Amino acid sequence: MNRFEYVNPEFFWLLLLLPLLVVWYIWKRHQQTATLTISSLTGFKTAKNWLAKLRPILFALRIAALAAIIVALARPRTVDESTRIKTTKGIDIVMAIDVSASMLARDLRPSRLEALKTVAARFINARPNDRIGLVEYAGESFTKTPLTSDKSIVLSSLKGLRYNTVIDPGTAIGMGLATAVNRLKDSRAKSKVIILLTDGVNNTGFIDPKIASELAVEFGIKVYTIGLGTNGMAQSPIGIRPDGSFQYGSIQVEIDEELLKEIATTTGGQYFRATSTTKLNEIYDEINKLEKTDIEEFKYTNYEEKFRPLVLLALGLLGLEFLLRYTLFRSFV
Repeated sequence: MNRFEYVNPEFFWLLLLLPLLVVWYIWKRHQQTATLTISSLTGFKTAKNWLAKLRPILFALRIAALAAIIVALARPRTVDESTRIKTTKGIDIVMAIDVSASMLARDLRPSRLEALKTVAARFINARPNDRIGLVEYAGESFTKTPLTSDKSIVLSSLKGLRYNTVIDPGTAIGMGLATAVNRLKDSRAKSKVIILLTDGVNNTGFIDPKIASELAVEFGIKVYTIGLGTNGMAQSPIGIRPDGSFQYGSIQVEIDEELLKEIATTTGGQYFRATSTTKLNEIYDEINKLEKTDIEEFKYTNYEEKFRPLVLLALGLLGLEFLLRYTLFRSFV
């Protein structure tokens, strides 16, 4: 970033002297003018009479030189500032996202999963200095994206999250958490965080969520849990039509909040309940504030002084004035 400044702007007050010098010069020149009145000047005219009229140029050159010196004393310069940011203590974050059929419920628009993806993308963009990974789970779990600082890869993987029939049905919270722990256990980051999101209860999988949370504690991993879904009834998939589309119906929202609270408390995290997209946004903002990355900012400043050309200009003007005074205007000095 380039900017222009004067180091000693107080010297500009000296410019107020210049009009006074001009007034003094005019007054003095008037005092030197002859007052003798004669009938005709014809006899006094010479070939060099025009030089007398140009003599004020000498004073103008001296005034211009003085102005240049005053501006030079104010020390004009350009300032080039550049900043380099270095992450000193980064955070590794794994987002474990439930992709079971219930995530297609429409109590959040257009669906729980799509609302989550939009909010999570904003959260990822807000963490430029951290490594982030993705784990998806339903009846089983697997790593969608390992820890990476390349946000474009994470965002692309997040965009591709969707319900599919390849993964076993159900909600295996313990397996989703265990997979996320496995991605973080060898991390050397200052802080290791899992954001575990689900809209149901643990009803399948061969890893108990409590055992998975104990593993998280062992490896120094903090878990923030989010229960997603409105209170009461929600339009959720209840079957598949012959054409392959889902049939929707109102069903009771069931979230094992006690389990999610226990996981968060055991690992030193927090539990949140997201009953709307707005609330989900607020939750991710809160997590973003809780988990701060330490960075160092190095600022480099390069100064380029601009007074030297003004000094040279002043010397040149004074030199020209001296030369003219003792050559062309010599007889009038």
